[in-house]
Amino acid sequence: MIGMLVGEVGQVGASSALIMVGGVGYEVRMPMADLSSLHAGREASVYTSLNVSQDAITLYGFLSLASKRMFLDLQKVSGIGPKVALSLLSTLNPERLAKAVADNDAAALAKAPGLGRKGAQKIILELKGSIDLDALMGDEAAPSGEANDGNLAQVVEGLVSLGWRQSDAQSAVSHVCDEYDIALPLSSGDVPRVLKLALSSLDRGR
Repeated sequence: MIGMLVGEVGQVGASSALIMVGGVGYEVRMPMADLSSLHAGREASVYTSLNVSQDAITLYGFLSLASKRMFLDLQKVSGIGPKVALSLLSTLNPERLAKAVADNDAAALAKAPGLGRKGAQKIILELKGSIDLDALMGDEAAPSGEANDGNLAQVVEGLVSLGWRQSDAQSAVSHVCDEYDIALPLSSGDVPRVLKLALSSLDRGR
């Protein structure tokens, strides 16, 4: 079982990253916010979960142990597989996801692509009371020093809502953070600035 990868980021795509370890490149599917926090050429530590199905062997990865644990918890719900679990973690970070379950907020969960309201209600029914929010948040720090960045994801979501493709939005956000040396995880105060800079970058690239 591959439980963690520590190596150089070779490439960051729309839904996965290539992590180079000992001359081998591992393709790892990751939540959107985690992908937005990665930069090619930099070292990263990624918690992983290997999924084996009839059709494929897929490696899923997360920058925080809390995200990995939530990913595994979600799959305990009948009918929820790794793709939907990853979609949920691309929509809500572990803390917001756990809070939505605790608050019976099916609408928040149902925003995840591929889930729907019935699936959201099933998650609440089967997981409520079983998620230890305090323990989960105790694991939230990312080993690479970059937490699951909800603010960065918010910027990407804003660009997507304006009509940009998710892959282009992620690339623009990563580019401006590098170019202007904006610290990650992104602070709430930097959200408007990064959104404006990313929009300008995308407009220039038309």
